[in-house]
Amino acid sequence: MTLPSAADVATRQSIIDACREMTALGINQGTSGNISVRTEDGILVTPSGVPYELMQPEDIVAMKWDGSWTAPEGRVPSTEWRFHLDILREKPEAHAVVHAHPIFCTIIAIMNRAIPAIHYMIAAGGGNDIPCAPYAQYGTAELSQTVLEALRYRRACLMAHHGLIAIGPNLRRALWLAGTVEVLAKQYHGCLQIGTPPLLSDDEVDSILKRWGQYGLRDSDRAPKTSN
Repeated sequence: MTLPSAADVATRQSIIDACREMTALGINQGTSGNISVRTEDGILVTPSGVPYELMQPEDIVAMKWDGSWTAPEGRVPSTEWRFHLDILREKPEAHAVVHAHPIFCTIIAIMNRAIPAIHYMIAAGGGNDIPCAPYAQYGTAELSQTVLEALRYRRACLMAHHGLIAIGPNLRRALWLAGTVEVLAKQYHGCLQIGTPPLLSDDEVDSILKRWGQYGLRDSDRAPKTSN
């Protein structure tokens, strides 16, 4: 048997660390979220039903682009492996996918709403809103297609009656974006308690996007531990 490289073990551990960080940030509950990272010949993805506090590097599932996978006996890939595989296959700029069920994102998603341009941080998602993909049952090819469409020009989307997906050039930035979108969802929810919020214009968001660059979490930074 080929022993895993130190880099492979480190990548697997980074996935576990990010899963635990999701819990610490309050953007996920139990084992309902999942994470994947691009590899040379496919992806590494979290296993189904394994508590984050018990997860070990060897539990992470290695999946090839054709959907075949290897894992220890008793371990299977996340039930959402399909959209992880499809996103990373179809979006070469993405190297990590974070899926979670943050409370405020999920509230907005249940209402089948996008998060509009209430704040300039909407630009973190790549456009003037965080779109909401139409409902499809979890783990299906239909869900994967609706998510791919929602992410065509975006780095994050909601999933109707489900939760959130955020992607990034690395895992830290994908996790940071997931937390940022949850803050936007909480702000939007709060605005709706008062009335219909005024929005930034498309021209203003376009201007912000042109200036965006490395605004937010820089690659040399640690993911911030912020509360919602």
